[in-house]
Amino acid sequence: MPKVGMEPIRRRQLIDATITSMGQHGLADTTVQTISRGAGVSPGIIHHYFGGKDELLAATMRSMLQQLRDDATQRLATADSPRARLEAIVDCNFAPGQFEPRVVAAWLGFWAQAPHNPALSRLQRINARRLHSNLLHALRPLLPPERAERVAVGLAAMIDGLWLRFALTGAIDGSAARAVALGYLDSELNA
Repeated sequence: MPKVGMEPIRRRQLIDATITSMGQHGLADTTVQTISRGAGVSPGIIHHYFGGKDELLAATMRSMLQQLRDDATQRLATADSPRARLEAIVDCNFAPGQFEPRVVAAWLGFWAQAPHNPALSRLQRINARRLHSNLLHALRPLLPPERAERVAVGLAAMIDGLWLRFALTGAIDGSAARAVALGYLDSELNA
């Protein structure tokens, strides 16, 4: 008989193990065995709580998106100007909990798989729309509508590109990525 209250603990443990496995092995070599080994449980536990690897991967991506959303919500709640809102959005994308090698590797795996997996594709579209919407909301008071749209697309691309650069080379850290993104934003706002 499972212990009462274990399900959320076990689900979190498996999601964390999935992120770690993707960071160590990449998505292609992340298996039920590597995840269960990392979590210190039998492979059957994954099937019990998630139904299989695909469902666990989708739950992991949802969890990562929720963490990003929660951080953004907290930061945006304290932002007192449109510029501060933009900085909050940039900051949550390059925060230490998000911009670390194992998490970035997991995101890269999800991005690569999204075109082939309807559940991951849907989650990626939601994330992209949320980022765009938040950026555009903060830019509208600062720029004419067409420029606000262009800068929102450019800043989102800058954020994604810095993530990709970090994933592929590790040549930039969160504070440097933040500085590059904010430098782009400032050049656009001052143009």
